[in-house]
Amino acid sequence: MGDLLKGKVAAVTGGGGGIGRTICLLLAEEGAKVVVNDLGGSVGGEGASRGPAEDVANEVKKRGGQAVPNFQSVSTVAGGESITQDAVKNFGRLDILVHTAGILRDRMIFNMSEQEWDAVIAVHLKGMYCVSRPASMVFRQQRSGRLIGFSSTSGLYGNVGQSNYGAAKEGIAGFIRTAARDLGKYGVTANAIAPTAATRMTANLPDAAKEAKAKAGIKSNVGDADFKGGKGLEPEAIAPFVAFLASDEAANVNGQMFHVQGGEITLLNNPYLLRTMQKAGRWTAQEIHEIGSRTIFMDLRNPAPPASAAPGKG
Repeated sequence: MGDLLKGKVAAVTGGGGGIGRTICLLLAEEGAKVVVNDLGGSVGGEGASRGPAEDVANEVKKRGGQAVPNFQSVSTVAGGESITQDAVKNFGRLDILVHTAGILRDRMIFNMSEQEWDAVIAVHLKGMYCVSRPASMVFRQQRSGRLIGFSSTSGLYGNVGQSNYGAAKEGIAGFIRTAARDLGKYGVTANAIAPTAATRMTANLPDAAKEAKAKAGIKSNVGDADFKGGKGLEPEAIAPFVAFLASDEAANVNGQMFHVQGGEITLLNNPYLLRTMQKAGRWTAQEIHEIGSRTIFMDLRNPAPPASAAPGKG
């Protein structure tokens, strides 16, 4: 057992499997007491089971740590409050909140249903609010705390068939940047990680989404095949950086976004001004076309150019 997080109490959403499970185990190894939250549903968010959260909590205990399971949905205010309440009730405080819980409902935007949109936004983005608000109230009173959200390259760069997931994950990035400003003066930090790792979410992408991508002739940022071997993409590779961000050593790291994959950790820039064109007064559409092609639009690349015309057709 380490002591990087000795005396700390952590809550991890989605802690029953994948990246969340490895985070729970490592935080406990570093001395933290852990609330393992997991609804126990499918990758698509259907169903519920106490098994995943209980199994991880028991695994922590077998390794000599302290943990309790929590089975509530992060997509409700009551569920989010219960996580903080369980931490305080069982361990007297809450120092670290890690939100990894998530689901997938991949579909091309022109086929995506309202329910598929709402379900993904509810778990990822609304869930970020539901779990962070009660935790931040405790953090503010303590004048200390660590809030760690999970974004994704699908949100930062875009990915085929994931408009709901990408929007939620980019929303988490914006949430973290703002929460860092809200909470920083109270000694609280908020940071986000965009991980690349092999989990059941990447190994079991919905067949409909795969077929739609194949028909469109477009490859994802990270192909499905890249996750089959898993070498260098183990979820265990993400947990050490979470442990660092959760520690006192990361007191001045706030409002940042990081990409973590295998042995690679990258600090990502927040949006910044790249190119600007100016004139006195307003632009006309024609002026924008003429001057923009030589300035702000120069060298821009279409991430999904139209397919070439079929042979024999104009």
